[in-house]
Amino acid sequence: VCTTYIVRICIYIYCVFFFVFFWQVEVARWEHRTRGLTRLFGGPYVACYCLAVLILLLNVYRSHSITVAMKGHPRWEPLDNTHVYYTGAALMALGSVFVISSFMALGVTGTFLGDYFGILMDQKVTGFPFNVMENPMYWGSTANYLGLALMNASPIGVILTAVVGLSYKVAIAYEGPFTEEIYRQRSQRCKHK
Repeated sequence: VCTTYIVRICIYIYCVFFFVFFWQVEVARWEHRTRGLTRLFGGPYVACYCLAVLILLLNVYRSHSITVAMKGHPRWEPLDNTHVYYTGAALMALGSVFVISSFMALGVTGTFLGDYFGILMDQKVTGFPFNVMENPMYWGSTANYLGLALMNASPIGVILTAVVGLSYKVAIAYEGPFTEEIYRQRSQRCKHK
């Protein structure tokens, strides 16, 4: 039983990193270089929306996996108290505010790598929550996972949250500079017109 559980956790960790690598490095950058998805789906918006659905499905699977992992592991007594529970609830509420407000500020294409499809925003979003922190959707999502782990007094949930946070750090390392380069190239093209 313990070996099976460890194997499941290892598979989960692999999947978290694979998903980030898949959509950030493989699919999004491939699309930017080749416009293959745009051609396949007949336009950049349809292609971007299809990638958005895929990313959402992968995230649902990830969330389900974390929940299953937490339920299959015993609660940890030091985390099993009212203060920790309410701290977790507050983290989930705060994380949800960051995720939802990020989505509302960016829209579907801004959230789901539309710039890789050539769907560029007119200007950088600087209002809430981007005026509070960089990458609020990633860190809001991480806060949600940590909140869920604390509410369930789950040490494995805390560990898996760290894995999610690390995977987002990897995503940011790939996404940030590449996105800046896309906008820099647009700026250069505009200057030459």
